[in-house]
Amino acid sequence: MNSTLLDAVVVGAGPNGLSAAITLARAGLAVRLLEAADEVGGGLRSGELTLPGFVHDICTAVVGTTAVSPFLGPRGPLDLARHGVEYVVPSAPVGHALDDGRAVMLERSVDATADALGRDGPAYRRLVGPLVRDVERLMPWIFGRPLQVTRHPIAQARFGLPALLPNLALGRLAFREPAARALLAGLAAHAMIPLERPATASFGLALALSAHASGWPLVRGGTARLAEGLAAELRALGGEIETARRVASLDELPAARAVLLDVTPRQLLAIAADRLPDGYRRALERFRYGPGVFKVDWALSGPIPWRSPELARAGTVHLGGTAADVARVGRDVHGGRIPERPFVLLVQPTRFDPTRAPAGSHTAWAYCHVPNGSPADMTDAIEAQVERYAPGFRDVVLARATHSAPQMEAHDENYVGGDINGGAQDLRQLFFRPIPQRDPWATPLPGVYLCSSSTPPGGGAHGMCGHLAARSALRREFGLRT
Repeated sequence: MNSTLLDAVVVGAGPNGLSAAITLARAGLAVRLLEAADEVGGGLRSGELTLPGFVHDICTAVVGTTAVSPFLGPRGPLDLARHGVEYVVPSAPVGHALDDGRAVMLERSVDATADALGRDGPAYRRLVGPLVRDVERLMPWIFGRPLQVTRHPIAQARFGLPALLPNLALGRLAFREPAARALLAGLAAHAMIPLERPATASFGLALALSAHASGWPLVRGGTARLAEGLAAELRALGGEIETARRVASLDELPAARAVLLDVTPRQLLAIAADRLPDGYRRALERFRYGPGVFKVDWALSGPIPWRSPELARAGTVHLGGTAADVARVGRDVHGGRIPERPFVLLVQPTRFDPTRAPAGSHTAWAYCHVPNGSPADMTDAIEAQVERYAPGFRDVVLARATHSAPQMEAHDENYVGGDINGGAQDLRQLFFRPIPQRDPWATPLPGVYLCSSSTPPGGGAHGMCGHLAARSALRREFGLRT
């Protein structure tokens, strides 16, 4: 394909860049995707980080938002199974460890989850049950244009009204027991925002909804298989992919009617240099990044010896104690302090996908939140939290690999300061990212669009930021509606 024949160039081959390129190619456009790394995927990459034969996901392990994405999910337009993408669904999506040796479990079924919550069961059914019944109506709205009004205002109100509350407030209003409050707090803490902030309940509810709807699956063989499947889909549509192609300036790009950049505002400022109008440049400079993460991957000689056997059924395990404990960690991190007992998100891939380790062995994946850019080594603190709920854990560790917040950024430049969400997702930047404007994906530069998780609907491996940016470009540059 000659560069003069290109309709669109996409820079960055993470889930959003891949989704943008596929959306454009599905519309019949000639598309070229450029990626700085030697392989596509961005946050969807895997590798033998510890020992030979042990496959670890370098960033994303659980693809819960992928499975409910209107574009990438099973009900979307793509048939990724034909490219070898296979999902593995854990027995239970989430388990939250409690200090008394028990665990509170989020099951696939709302009723099964509610039954285990005792006297909070009816409240859980009332809060979450209608959302799960309306999942087909809610997901296009949750993953769509910000502040859009759909044909389902009642479903929107059921989600939106409680979602505007601080997570801690919703937990106190809805539930009477510590277990249910801890479960909701652990879900909301994925957003890396203090749980006393407005609208943090939206993350707890959205993740509970996605867990019930999809089971929070993993990709058999490693998350990189998903990226490979998306790349195969793009090539099948006639798109080109160039890896090991770093773009430092817009001037380096081949001629095309549309350019879509899967980068954050910081990289856009560098790539566009002095082309951006002063007002837009100043607005991008005010864009705020959220906390970073410190990540550990383990090769294990056996399964994690949980005090609560129920946790063995959970694909994702939350380690952080009560809702108040989880909230305290969030306040510490946002205040620039390193938590002594971090909130740990742990995934157990080989419990459900034995292809990732030699027979009888296991892998585990975990991270905690740290202040943005912190070089702190949280290995001991994370392992102490695991040991707290699984005495003897360190005895099954064969090897470990760690990534500090700066090392996460070195792996993927979009993880500024270790922020894996592409920017803080507080109330303002949840709806208006990167800046407040009618079309958040368009830039003032003709034909240039931003398609990263720094645009709506934000962080996650759902690909919708790229898909929506591509739809904007199709409409504005090519006069096409999708």
